[in-house]
Amino acid sequence: MKNLVIVESPSKAKTIQKYLGADFEVTSCMGHIRDLPGNDKAIDIANDFTPVYEINEDKKKLVQELKRRARQAELVWLASDEDREGEAIAWHLYEALELDAAHTRRIVFHEITKPAILKAVANPRGIDVNLVDAQQARRVLDRLVGYGLSPILWRKVQKNLSAGRVQSVSVRLVVEREREIQAFTVKSQFRISAEFNEGGKTFKAELQKRFDTEQEAQAFLESCVGADFTVSNLETKPAKRSPSAPFTTSTLQQEASRKLGYSLVRTMRLAQDLYEAGHISYMRTDSVNLSELAIEGARQEIVSTFGQAYSRPHNYITKVASAQEAHEAIRPTDFSLRSAGATDAHQRLYDLIYKRTLASQMSEAQLERTVATISISTRPDELIATGEVIRFDGFLRLYLESTDEESSDEESSKMLPPLTIGARPALIRMLARERFDRPPSRYTEASLVKKLEELGIGRPSTYAPTVANIQARNYVVKEDRDGRQREIRELSLERNVIARKVELENTGAERSKLFPTDIGMIVTDFLVKHFQEIMDYNFTATVEKQFDEIAQGMVRWTEMIRSFYEPFEKDLVRTSQTAERQSGERLLGVDPASGKNVYVRLARYGPIAQIGDADDEQKRQKGLTGGVTMENITLEQALELFKFPRVIGSYEDHPMEVKLGRFGPYIEHNKAFYTLPKEDDPYTIVGPRGIEVILARRQKIIENTIKVFEQDPNVKILKGRWGPYIAVGKQNVRIPKGTEAATLTLEDCLQLAQQQEPPAKGKKGAKANAESSESATKAKPAAKKTAAKKTAAKKTAAKKTATKKAATKKVAAKKSTKK
Repeated sequence: MKNLVIVESPSKAKTIQKYLGADFEVTSCMGHIRDLPGNDKAIDIANDFTPVYEINEDKKKLVQELKRRARQAELVWLASDEDREGEAIAWHLYEALELDAAHTRRIVFHEITKPAILKAVANPRGIDVNLVDAQQARRVLDRLVGYGLSPILWRKVQKNLSAGRVQSVSVRLVVEREREIQAFTVKSQFRISAEFNEGGKTFKAELQKRFDTEQEAQAFLESCVGADFTVSNLETKPAKRSPSAPFTTSTLQQEASRKLGYSLVRTMRLAQDLYEAGHISYMRTDSVNLSELAIEGARQEIVSTFGQAYSRPHNYITKVASAQEAHEAIRPTDFSLRSAGATDAHQRLYDLIYKRTLASQMSEAQLERTVATISISTRPDELIATGEVIRFDGFLRLYLESTDEESSDEESSKMLPPLTIGARPALIRMLARERFDRPPSRYTEASLVKKLEELGIGRPSTYAPTVANIQARNYVVKEDRDGRQREIRELSLERNVIARKVELENTGAERSKLFPTDIGMIVTDFLVKHFQEIMDYNFTATVEKQFDEIAQGMVRWTEMIRSFYEPFEKDLVRTSQTAERQSGERLLGVDPASGKNVYVRLARYGPIAQIGDADDEQKRQKGLTGGVTMENITLEQALELFKFPRVIGSYEDHPMEVKLGRFGPYIEHNKAFYTLPKEDDPYTIVGPRGIEVILARRQKIIENTIKVFEQDPNVKILKGRWGPYIAVGKQNVRIPKGTEAATLTLEDCLQLAQQQEPPAKGKKGAKANAESSESATKAKPAAKKTAAKKTAAKKTAAKKTATKKAATKKVAAKKSTKK
């Protein structure tokens, strides 16, 4: 074998193999092959913070196979991704496979196309040690922070908690936003709007002033009874609207969340598939730059589809100071390919990328904005009407087609009829409608990423793993929550008659928003109090800049780590010795029935309400249910919890108990659980209605069941929202596309379940896991014992890895010479 090319994933290997001849064999290392071990011996702090790497348990056979194949090859090509993570993978392969510089090449590319691959092979380089050091610094710093803070949280707050440099400040953002919302004082004002008729066409105008009271609003309407309205001024100004820049990682995540409803993790998984199939450029980037080749490809497509007038070749300037302009924005690799992707989800994401990139190279939309001032004969105030007409749609022609955000009706409603100064439009009606101030919006996954990027926290490769991680740790939950109804007052003036009415509107409803949990709030408060520097947004952003400086060769990574660790270690010792245990306990009041104090506090398994003091042997406890938190629960709400469970009757010789759970009220009957419909009140529901709920749920289960296996009732084939699936206990298993669900046997189901079984907790290897700056921050107090049980052979191997590092880095850094 002449050439062995190693990439991260099998699908990437399959695509690249098509572009290289028979002299090349392309294989995959399946992501990271080495990592820091899961104990406190992973970093030799006394020896200049030397990391001690180990080959992942699930990669040992693969590494041996890669070693064998590398020895057989004349040249080994390390073709991992072009970012710091990819450079680190290349370096770990270099060391673990014991390669030599003379027979090793490092190649990088922005896209997986034949020209890009052949160009990369023609222009190899050595491993960039600065990039490796930047990734190493991130990994070491995050391990020191995580393994330093987490044990303290175990002792001072609750077991099984974790903390991290990026993770914890991300949670802090969500916590602080929630407290802003809770502290927000809602005020209302009355807004005046009027609808006019001019020449048979209607238009709307508004009063710029707002009224604080209903009396003021009514007085205004009364003064307009019988008034004449005259167009006193007209201003028409040209305007333009410019297209957005091509996608970066964060803007793609935000747009896919808003327009397609995709989670960050799903977006990145789909983008990775599109990249590895050769359809888009590299999807982890903070640059909006496009290559000259891409700009020309977009220009040709625009001219052929829309005409020369729509073309405006343009390159954008990246606002992120640390962005690498050598990298490109996320774009299609072939602009003549208007649809791509294996599934509908892939195609929708590709369509978004395709149209955003193409629109960025199109002409600006030319608009005409008109402002009409309308005077009132009975008072000095003026009404303002605004309208907008699109004179040339430019990029909006493509943008409107792709998103359909504005319908033609909405566009026409913004247009004004022909008006002249002195015209006297007829008043159809005038409204004074109550409007309430809105509190700050809760974060979505997308808006949290936007905030992290604005603050300079994290990098394209860490956004999705960080947001997923804070949810997995149960510091933050993504939920839909119902709103509540409130009254809206409205006064109307029509045909010189004033009328008043009160309507109900729903307010506070949330969809897919991020809420902090009680434990997230308590941990945040503890860390802010005792580790101010770690939790400071500027500190986290400064660290990212230092990583950038290491990547540019301006700073030695060990010096950066040492300057951080020395004061951090002192904070760890001080907090461990002096900090009090945190439970978030709060006295709510006194229970009228027993005269005992009522508390809310954090217990071993989560937040609880408690009647009675800690030393009261007769104290009663109830877990908090969804919708209330330790910070906002009232005495009345806490006492309501103790009314459950309610026994509402017996059915089939088993009691029916109404209980409150995290996701709302439900009936427990014979070890089965039945969610109460929204129209049923858990405080008043009675036995006959409970039986109806049980029977309705059973019928739905029957209707949704495709197949049950008598040999193993734990395995079922069911109908789901997205089609049939297999349920094996608590595991949901996908059925391959094109497979008839009803024809599957028990053996088929069990085999699919085994193939799709999630990896055991703590296992690594996938690049996505390693990219999270918090992926290994869970504390393990028993780590010393675990480390002591390591075999002597493993210890020897680890030491060899650490001591070899300095020498091999210099070799790897040398530029490879072609044979």
